[in-house]
Amino acid sequence: MTTIGFKSPLFLITLFALIVFACGGPIIKSRNRAEFVAYVDPFIGTDFHGHTFPGATLPFGMVQLSPDTRTLGWDACAGYHYSDSSILGFSHTHLSGTGIGDYGDILFMPYTGEVSLDAGSEDQIDSGYRSRFNKEKESARPGYYSVELTDYNVGVELSSTYHTGMHRYTFPEAENAGILIDLTHTIHGHENPLHEIKILNKQEIQGLKVTSGWAKNHYVYFTAKFSKPFDAELYLDNELQEGSTSVSGKNAKLKLKFHTEEGEQVIAKIGLSAVSYEGSAKNLNQELNGWDFDYISSQAERIWEKELSKVRIETNDLSEKRTFYTALYHSSIYPGIYSDVDGTYRGMDQQIHYSSSPNYTVFSLWDTHRALHPLFTILNQDYNQELIRALLRKYDEGGILPMWGLASNYTGTMIGSHAVSVIVDAYMKGHRNFDAEKALEAIVHSVAYDTIKEINYPSEEAWGNLMPEAKLFEEKYGFIPCDLEHSSVSKALEFAYNYWAIASMAKEMGEEDLAEEFFAKSKRYSTYFDPELGFMRGKNLDGSWLEPFHPRYSAHWATPYVEGNAWQWTWYVPHDVYGLIDLMGGPESFIIKLDSLFSITSEVLGEEKSVDITGLIGQYAHGNEPSHHIAYLYNYVDQPWRTQELVSEILEQFYTDKPDGIVGNEDCGQMSAWYILNSIGFYPVCPGDVRYSIGRPSFDRVEIDMANGKIFSVIARNRSEANPYVQEVQLNGVKLEEPYINHADIEAGATITFIMGPEKRVFWE
Repeated sequence: MTTIGFKSPLFLITLFALIVFACGGPIIKSRNRAEFVAYVDPFIGTDFHGHTFPGATLPFGMVQLSPDTRTLGWDACAGYHYSDSSILGFSHTHLSGTGIGDYGDILFMPYTGEVSLDAGSEDQIDSGYRSRFNKEKESARPGYYSVELTDYNVGVELSSTYHTGMHRYTFPEAENAGILIDLTHTIHGHENPLHEIKILNKQEIQGLKVTSGWAKNHYVYFTAKFSKPFDAELYLDNELQEGSTSVSGKNAKLKLKFHTEEGEQVIAKIGLSAVSYEGSAKNLNQELNGWDFDYISSQAERIWEKELSKVRIETNDLSEKRTFYTALYHSSIYPGIYSDVDGTYRGMDQQIHYSSSPNYTVFSLWDTHRALHPLFTILNQDYNQELIRALLRKYDEGGILPMWGLASNYTGTMIGSHAVSVIVDAYMKGHRNFDAEKALEAIVHSVAYDTIKEINYPSEEAWGNLMPEAKLFEEKYGFIPCDLEHSSVSKALEFAYNYWAIASMAKEMGEEDLAEEFFAKSKRYSTYFDPELGFMRGKNLDGSWLEPFHPRYSAHWATPYVEGNAWQWTWYVPHDVYGLIDLMGGPESFIIKLDSLFSITSEVLGEEKSVDITGLIGQYAHGNEPSHHIAYLYNYVDQPWRTQELVSEILEQFYTDKPDGIVGNEDCGQMSAWYILNSIGFYPVCPGDVRYSIGRPSFDRVEIDMANGKIFSVIARNRSEANPYVQEVQLNGVKLEEPYINHADIEAGATITFIMGPEKRVFWE
């Protein structure tokens, strides 16, 4: 019998579920074993600028086996775009929703007839090995993808386990059929310093691909086995290596050749590892020791069913169900496991380590600290603490917490130090299965300016981003001069939030002096507020405001604002909203300014304005993360109905069940987590604060299975188009007297009841 094996504590419950299934027992109590999986459409987000992929993966797995239709351009970040009409092949690693491309490792392409060694282009399909495909013959569900390659008349089916990918190709009768394996293929055309391929026998190969791209040192070892014996041709730089059974160099490719009968199915299975050839073989042999593709794809479906069944929504709108469960699916892809089944992994120092707690990668922390990790504190508490333990190991190995960790590399992408937020949010919620003393040390160090460059940092670029001079200027001048540092306002505002988070954890741990120091630093955001114009502005070293100034102007990273403008960034003071209200002259002035944000023209000025500014309501930009908390600021000035109206508008306008149904980069689960939390009825304005601000529920009832066995319920009474506003909120039958839900109540299995009605009112009074 085919089996799947796991070493990660996160997946022990999944392993138990697989054993139960193998013995004929149910996994969850539902009328249909695929009840929740049926609502997921992996094509949502593959159009417009969502940058998601439709292929096969498992929750938080290492492998994302998916078709690639393009490799260059911003909309190639996941390798696939719904608008394309041809497929390059099927590679085993993909990023989900990012704004920078990488991965696309170990491309397989089945073929018949003569096949080129070059990929070809979308506008000249016949010039390479890519193939046309028919959208009507393409399908996907969690853990499974299929398509028919028109030019080769080959049916392709893909599935995966945590460390392996499985292909099933259905061939026509062909004298010359086979599989092309191209190690040169990368998303965004990154360099490949080293390729290796070894033919072990007539049905097994191994290889290594080392890529220098967004992740400067990215190692992918693989072991692949095939159900049909093959003849092989090895190539380097498109030159046939006659008689060779192994190659080492650049631009390695391999043709596997065989004859096929009509309808003959050939299975390929591949194990990946960042550690070694032995690791890739061990991963493959432990998780895929048979050839039953249907069994593996059904196992993947059941694993996803268990993950998705943690949240049950009650609504008659099928479109809402598809949108919700696809969002839950997308929020369960990353960070992904990045250690082998035996616990070995490649560390940030590029050395091989062992840990009984899994290693993880793809930490898009600038995005995901806002909603995804807070969602994990509700749905996946143990997993979130595994992530924190992994972050602390990265601190040990590399000397600093990552900002955007990718394939055990410091990319240094984006700004702030939001591993701080993830650690503090978990700690303040009582999730403390990690070394708190080391964590406090690590988060304090992550915001300090360190002049010593450790040898573990892989690149000058990453070091410069991890240790920007902005940190030095903060220490030296008490603010970040915009004439000395780009993106100064955005960096300063995020630093202020990070300082507050550090202070909160320090205070909880009894470190009063440290807490006092960082609470004081967290107030520095006020330095950048211009009371005359009412915006956060760039300030020069001499104290003067940067000129010229227009609040709707954007130039991506070339202004004091990262991926936005003054309208979008002025509100980023999540840790001290009442302080921001005071800066703006009090509640009435604050409301006028906030109303203006959502009502002025949506035109963004600038010839090089950021492409990330999408999903506009006025100048509010839902397609990028700095705006994600703003709708909830009305709760702080006693106008909760505006929060409710805006949240409803955002949910309805910017999330659908169509391929273009995500209004901006999905960003490794952040956009989806925003949808999930807001559709349930609340949002974490300030991670690290144990409260969630109340919005408006989208469903009649929601039930969430907590890790402690309790069920957290959200009920909406009288919900209808005629009753769009919250009249009252009850916690276990008792009226709330503030617009917040505490995390402890969620963990305790509380029932939150929303009474809906037609009146705009301050529901907590």
